[in-house]
Amino acid sequence: MTNVLETYLPNLMNYQDEFIKAVWQTVEMVIRSGVIAFVIGITLGVILVVTREDGILENKLVYQILDKSTNLLRSIPFVILITFIAPLTRIIAGTSIGIDGAIVPLVIGCVPFLMRQVDMALSDIDAGLIEAATAMGVSPLGIIFRVYLKESIPALVRATTITIVSLIGLTAMAGIVGGGGLGDFVTRYGHARYMHDITNVSVLVILIMISVVQGLGTIIIKKTTH
Repeated sequence: MTNVLETYLPNLMNYQDEFIKAVWQTVEMVIRSGVIAFVIGITLGVILVVTREDGILENKLVYQILDKSTNLLRSIPFVILITFIAPLTRIIAGTSIGIDGAIVPLVIGCVPFLMRQVDMALSDIDAGLIEAATAMGVSPLGIIFRVYLKESIPALVRATTITIVSLIGLTAMAGIVGGGGLGDFVTRYGHARYMHDITNVSVLVILIMISVVQGLGTIIIKKTTH
């Protein structure tokens, strides 16, 4: 088996330790930034929905600030965003390179996307359910958890799945500017040194990651749909 790999993947075998390290760095970036982005994105997405006009906590100022800032951040290409917020990244993480330096831009890049996904998911909730809960005297917080979030679990899982898939792609771009992971590994070896076997296997690994995330998302959606 080793001989076969050395024949068809010679460069990958020569740098297999770095390859394995790069894979785990990508996984670490996805998990760390994904968890943070999920908490912030869900929270701000809910606030965006409930503070809009005719929302249960209508607040035009808060809604306009969130809405405009989300549109603004989503319009900035991620590679440019990393460089633009580098000073902020250094203040928060102490560095703008490596995995720690990639977490801040990854979170900032993901949160606006997830917020819009949450916005669409919660906006599909039947207005009659919200009116009925309000008539029964349920508090705004109760409506958020018992109506908005509970009734939109499948849609939120779908939104989270899409966001994680997007996040995996963003980690590759983060690697290009020194964030580590497969993006950095492929740039240094697959691209700069024309080691095509490294590029091909790295793409395959990313596709496997995406397939696993989408598969888990589909299973959870089927389990929570009623």
